[in-house]
Amino acid sequence: MKQVLAALALALMMAVSPSVPQDQPKARSEGLELLVLGSGGPRSFGRAATSYLVLVGGVPRILVDAGPGAYQAVGKLGVDLSRVDLVLLTHLHIDHSSDLPALFLHRSLTAAGPIRFRVFGPKGGGLFPDTSRFVRELFGPGGAWEYQRTFGADEQIDAVDLATGLDSPAREIVSDGELRVREIATHHGDCPSVAYRIDYRGESIAFSGDMDASALANLESLAKGSDLLVFHCAVLDPPGSPEFLYTLHTPPRKIGEATRAAAVKQLVLSHFAPDVERREDEVRRSVEASYPGTVKFAHDGLRVAVRGAR
Repeated sequence: MKQVLAALALALMMAVSPSVPQDQPKARSEGLELLVLGSGGPRSFGRAATSYLVLVGGVPRILVDAGPGAYQAVGKLGVDLSRVDLVLLTHLHIDHSSDLPALFLHRSLTAAGPIRFRVFGPKGGGLFPDTSRFVRELFGPGGAWEYQRTFGADEQIDAVDLATGLDSPAREIVSDGELRVREIATHHGDCPSVAYRIDYRGESIAFSGDMDASALANLESLAKGSDLLVFHCAVLDPPGSPEFLYTLHTPPRKIGEATRAAAVKQLVLSHFAPDVERREDEVRRSVEASYPGTVKFAHDGLRVAVRGAR
């Protein structure tokens, strides 16, 4: 039954030729590329919520967050997930994690053989579970979608919980040939959170996740000298957003200051709320007051080759 389902799914995918966005480079990169599946925030206003793929040597390999709309974006963009085996969750808010089961389903139904996922995310706290418990309660024995691991290809899902104390040192969590992934704790109100950096063949991409300014020293140390930093920009400079949001997110001026301090070569702003989207020029001026490098505003389907970002 599993083999029949997988064969049917592959046949359907081969029969459909999804359109590819014009901003996707045609030449295959031998380094790292960023593909934005979703660039929106927690509200629904036309963008998919936060999710990214990192292409390694031209092949989608790493999923960073999996917000609502990521599943649809994969189909719309015609993305091949057959080599995706690393999942990096910055935190477990709904707008960063709710499409994980759907993306696993897609991967399973189009797989030619067994799959092993390695899922990394924060240790739990308060109302939020450990990432390992989150994964277990979705896919483990007695979980909400236990059937998922037997419906298509056989799956092994290994989850690792990452320290969230701001005094925790940066940690290398993946060392796979030339591919390395490191992480460090950040702060996002009462929701445990982490940031990530991916290095491959002398190129690097860092992801802030959602974080307030109290953890900027950690992010700066992790992202130091990186080619590309994806920083979430969900608020305006004070007092342009509700006061409590500054305990969750970093405002544009501080984003610019941190990016300059980290000597990052290019900045991609993402995870927008509607008011930030409407005031892009103001946000750009605020960031560029401190940061002299290239600033891009993410949109769903944006694809950036790191080598071209230098």
